Amino acid sequence: MAVTFATFERMKDKGIAAYKRGEYAVAKTYLVEAAEAMIALAESAKSEELRRQHEEYARELIDLARECDRRKTRSAGPGARRADRAREGDEGPDASGWIVREKPDIGFDDVAGMDEVKEEIRLKMIYPFTHPELAKRYDIAPGGGLLLYGPPGTGKTMLAKATAHELDATFFVISPAQIMSKWVGEAEQNIQKLFAAAKAEPKSVIFIDEVEALVPRRRSDGSTVMQRVVPQILQELEGFDRTADRALLFIGATNKPWLLDEAMLRPGRLDTQVYIPLPDAAARCKLLEMYLGHRPIADDVDFGRLCDRLEGYSGADIKNIAAQAAARPFLESVAGREPRAITMADLLAVLDDTPPSVRPSDLIRFEKFAETGQ
Repeated sequence: MAVTFATFERMKDKGIAAYKRGEYAVAKTYLVEAAEAMIALAESAKSEELRRQHEEYARELIDLARECDRRKTRSAGPGARRADRAREGDEGPDASGWIVREKPDIGFDDVAGMDEVKEEIRLKMIYPFTHPELAKRYDIAPGGGLLLYGPPGTGKTMLAKATAHELDATFFVISPAQIMSKWVGEAEQNIQKLFAAAKAEPKSVIFIDEVEALVPRRRSDGSTVMQRVVPQILQELEGFDRTADRALLFIGATNKPWLLDEAMLRPGRLDTQVYIPLPDAAARCKLLEMYLGHRPIADDVDFGRLCDRLEGYSGADIKNIAAQAAARPFLESVAGREPRAITMADLLAVLDDTPPSVRPSDLIRFEKFAETGQ
């Protein structure tokens, strides 16, 4: 979904209001989201002057987010400040405070459909890890870069988590705003710390959603943080020791692959590019089972008919439709009526009022990129 000025204004107003109330942790979250929205708006600006204004505004919001960190530390007392300084040392902030590590508990079996996509990921990314002797014999290098692209709501993040689970790898999830906003002016150092933390694990998957915000197409004019960050990312990707036991996998996800810097798509970088399409009929049926199977449903609910009606809908759309359909009998029950099951009429009524979030023109753009890379 495209970022709008309304989204930016909402996040900015909430951030500033929380800042004035002294709720610095809350304020920082909203200010970072507002800055990220403004960076996205800068990419679609109609003039260079407007783009520069947007980027400058984003930097001001990031500065205010930094101030939230300082004020929060001061409010914690001198002991906390000494601990922070000791942890930071001479090399700047400790990355453990903003890098999120997790061990996902969902695998490929939990991801509806996409059998061809899963097999491609297994072939290029998982089998070299799980069959190291065969990979060595055939000189197949493990790890590398993977780009997942496609319409919003198609399960790119879930697929990235499932890949980490299949590898039994530590999953590092980072947003572009965290790289760009944390300790402004040190974005390149943040990238180095991220990759260093990942390489310290036996197996690692770095996942960055909306990766085009971090490595957008570079312009010949102007000097921005982006023009320093892109080369740093490329340097880290090229620095993979893919013959080592600790080789890692870098996954970027995007709804706008055409906005990525072209250098990111060359061999040795995000050279494995996988299109994540809208769910097919089998996937739509599995999604319905996932989102309705644990809820009380009436005997007249026809999954086959619903699967046909849901052609063109994303996985996120289907999840939303199931939730809205469940809300109908729930609200009736809250109002005092006898609790009842979700009926086919509930689902069809929600469907009639809920168009697909992905437009046919968007699909044409993705298919063109899949064919031409542009």
